[in-house]
Amino acid sequence: MTTTDAPVAISELTGEYQFDVAHSRLGFVARHAMVTKVRGAFNEFDGTARLDFADPSKSSARVTITVASVDTRNAQRDEHLRNNDFFDAPNFPQITFVSTAAEQVDDVTYRLTGDLTIKGVTKSVTVDFEYGGAAKDPYGNLRVGFEGTATINRKDFGVNFNAALETGGVMVSDKINLEFEISAIKVQSA
Repeated sequence: MTTTDAPVAISELTGEYQFDVAHSRLGFVARHAMVTKVRGAFNEFDGTARLDFADPSKSSARVTITVASVDTRNAQRDEHLRNNDFFDAPNFPQITFVSTAAEQVDDVTYRLTGDLTIKGVTKSVTVDFEYGGAAKDPYGNLRVGFEGTATINRKDFGVNFNAALETGGVMVSDKINLEFEISAIKVQSA
């Protein structure tokens, strides 16, 4: 198997893609006790995208996340996140995102707007993605990379639990930063 140093043509990039979950990350960051940040991720998810580099407005994406796969590197905290205080995984086992609009902002930035559903509540969310490039891997797969961020208010989605701190403030911030590191492989046509 060999790789090629030739750049990938724009015409080759347009098509259907499947997220490479082994090389992608869907994460979040929340302030904890008003003094530090806690990072977490979801280890089980699936995503597809239709990318059109000639007309980015025709691009779309769909993501499904398994809530029970939440991982903050602390088993007790993860169990608390799975219960009704936060995500209520038994009753709402999935978080979904379905795009509704896409646009190119500049040479490397793309804006994707869509419906994010958490705990049965759907709100429009906009994510700015930086295009990381395209490459053919050693197995002949054409892959693209994107990194993006967005900020949401968790209370907008019914994730309301908190505890007051003796010194003022609260245990968990309302503002949550979402982080997306996506490697996607172009689906080969049969």
